[in-house]
Amino acid sequence: MSFTPSLLSWSFGTHRLELGRLPLLMGIVNVTPDSFSDGGKFLNRDAAVQHALQLAADGADILDIGGESTRPGAAIVSVDEELQRVVPVIERLRSQTDKLISIDTTKAAVARQALAAGADIVNDISGLTFDAEMIPVCAASDCGIIAMHIQGTPKTMQLNPTYEDVVAEVSQFLKDRLAAMQAAGIAQERVAFDPGIGFGKTAQHNVQLLANVNHLRSSGRPVLIGHSRKRFMSKVLGRPVDELSAGTLGVAIAVAAQGADIIRVHEVRETRDALLAWHTITHGVRLKDE
Repeated sequence: MSFTPSLLSWSFGTHRLELGRLPLLMGIVNVTPDSFSDGGKFLNRDAAVQHALQLAADGADILDIGGESTRPGAAIVSVDEELQRVVPVIERLRSQTDKLISIDTTKAAVARQALAAGADIVNDISGLTFDAEMIPVCAASDCGIIAMHIQGTPKTMQLNPTYEDVVAEVSQFLKDRLAAMQAAGIAQERVAFDPGIGFGKTAQHNVQLLANVNHLRSSGRPVLIGHSRKRFMSKVLGRPVDELSAGTLGVAIAVAAQGADIIRVHEVRETRDALLAWHTITHGVRLKDE
């Protein structure tokens, strides 16, 4: 008998998304020279736009555009440099697709201009804590918000991540961030949570969080899981970082089975097919030609 998660709603702008069935897929578009998995591959604007459009064709529901690497030890990029990388890509995508677009940034100035260029969602790895102006910028908009947990900063987060109870502490951080946003006038319906897999966590911390998606959803907000090609899976699988695609699919199915609402991945087509096959088998979906 298959598990049926509770349905959750994520509402922002003119969008009302009913979640809790098949996860939405967020396709990763790194417009950076140094992201851990595909740094430099899509730094050229044309390449970034074409890659994003291919992800959309492959089944991505959200296109996540980032102009600053958040890999462990990454250096900070200036506001101007980040804007030059992401805004032209967002503008072109907005004119060519109706897919949801998110801006992956911790900088309020970048979020503001990305929203003006056509982005629908602000995806902030700091949970809107690194920049004091991020909450006001989001409050002044009707954008969707993804608030992520991180311990430390990208430069320091993997030096010695420590928790008494990683699931409880991450959950409490996200609830506290939701309260801070609500106090600023942001409706909770606009907010989704990300436990921050790989951001200030050991491999064991990551596994514990991935095994407790139900608990993370108990706050009533949708949960995004971003595990794609993360280094911790090398310890799970005993394989190098460039051989983690199958493991990424396995984790996607595991968290979908627990009710994950959004899954952020590099390989959208393969993830979509794996999830659709899993859902068809476990939920007894009737095929269209029968």
